[in-house]
Amino acid sequence: MNFLVYGAGALGQAVGCMLAAQGGHHVDFILRERFIDSILANGLKVTGILGEFCAPLQNCTFLPTVDRAQGVYDYVLITTKAYDTETAVRDIASLGDRAVRVVSMQNGCGNVELVEQQFGPEKSLGARVITGFEIMRPGMIAITVTADAIHVGASRRGEIPESAMELAAMIAHAGHPALAVTDIHQSLFAKLLYNCSLNPLGAILGVHYGALVEHAETRELMNRVIDETFAVICALGGTTPWPDADSYRQVFYDKLVPATYNHRPSMLQDLENGKRTEVDALVGYVSRQGKRHGLSTGTCDVLAALVKFKESQERGR
Repeated sequence: MNFLVYGAGALGQAVGCMLAAQGGHHVDFILRERFIDSILANGLKVTGILGEFCAPLQNCTFLPTVDRAQGVYDYVLITTKAYDTETAVRDIASLGDRAVRVVSMQNGCGNVELVEQQFGPEKSLGARVITGFEIMRPGMIAITVTADAIHVGASRRGEIPESAMELAAMIAHAGHPALAVTDIHQSLFAKLLYNCSLNPLGAILGVHYGALVEHAETRELMNRVIDETFAVICALGGTTPWPDADSYRQVFYDKLVPATYNHRPSMLQDLENGKRTEVDALVGYVSRQGKRHGLSTGTCDVLAALVKFKESQERGR
């Protein structure tokens, strides 16, 4: 199979490396030009809790822009930050029929809908990734934590298309557990609950996930975020694997946080590196949808505003 990974940061480099190393697939990477020389000189490797992987460079091409991509791609994987989705979709559309299927593998909600608007439901897939990736250097990615398999599904709820089953099987064969699901939006809403509860607060306070559950004050804030996010999901007509917020809280505190206890929020890493965060696709998304549906989302509103403030400070420096 031929893959194009658009926006190959930590997630994109890791998944692309594993597909090239274990599956023998050809992978073209669209990534920052300053990374390319380093990867060509030192290779593309993944290390960490899922094992060691080294991509054969003859299976890989590293490109700074999509207009240099020459292949016909069975799957185009979008692994950019959520705020770059519109640009990614526009660039990939320039490939025309050479982009056979397009997959959003991003954080937050609303990305799969943008993919479907451009490419139609037959060509559009979504994937939920709940694994921690960290760039040690360009071309060396550490997988630090994973809370579940990668979920792959169609852009619309219903039957699992053959393409989703095929992609999930290839990712699993490459070394990361994966499965195809009937409702990718349910999986994305479940991740929204997880990310909104942990990422913004951890970024504001500068701590790893586990530290947030050790204090009553931060647990109370996370509980409020869970209530607000759950209410917005229900207002949108979405579902989660849990019947109510209390049921989710039990899984969250008993299983999900312990599995990722020492993980530092990606949002915190973005702030530390002076980068734009994905807050608008997380608590910002909950805040906007709450206003649309007349719901109170005061805690998410405040967290989004505080992250925006810290983001402007750090980027200003």
